[in-house]
Amino acid sequence: MMGPITLVVADDHRLVRESLVTVLTASGECRVLGQAGNGPEAVREVVAHQPRVAIIDISMPGLNGIEVVRRLRQEAPATRCLVLTMHEEEEYLLQMVRAGAAGYMVKDRPAIELLEAVRQVANGRAHFGPEAARILAEQVHRPEHAGEDPYGTLTNREREVFHLVVEGCTTKEIARRLEISVKTAENHRGKVMAKLGARNSAEIVRYAARKGLIDRTAD
Repeated sequence: MMGPITLVVADDHRLVRESLVTVLTASGECRVLGQAGNGPEAVREVVAHQPRVAIIDISMPGLNGIEVVRRLRQEAPATRCLVLTMHEEEEYLLQMVRAGAAGYMVKDRPAIELLEAVRQVANGRAHFGPEAARILAEQVHRPEHAGEDPYGTLTNREREVFHLVVEGCTTKEIARRLEISVKTAENHRGKVMAKLGARNSAEIVRYAARKGLIDRTAD
């Protein structure tokens, strides 16, 4: 393998993110090109740096890890995504694999396993823990449970608005965060509600929880 493994690390918890960077850098095998604390920033950093591996937290503001991985598959196809999470639950795992994740591991694993996962993903292989591997093996025998895109027919911009609504942002805050007019933000919000059959923000939040688009506990 030629040269260090280049990475971008995305996690909304700064302490966790910096600890990951420290472990990776100290290995002598990795070079971290960028860091991100939210979903949109993660996409921008990976697209800008084109690393071999992107380490993506499943629960981030702006866009969650599922949507980040999906976008990176389109916008940075040469970068392979390794997902980190506190929860090895079937709904998140299957959605991440469908989105294009090459690896999936829980955060309580030892640093040596993280480094091995990075090596495997960087070299074109997949890395899934024993429980994740079991879930994926079961999925092969019951593909009828594969399900559809949990975002339905929402466009990329509508998905961004969707997550900002889930975070509790007002229309004016959405406009400011996305650098669009309030009227445009209102239009996007209305389309999100119409497509999801939601009558208000609370129903959008419930939809997100039901579809596994937000963690039910803090990550």
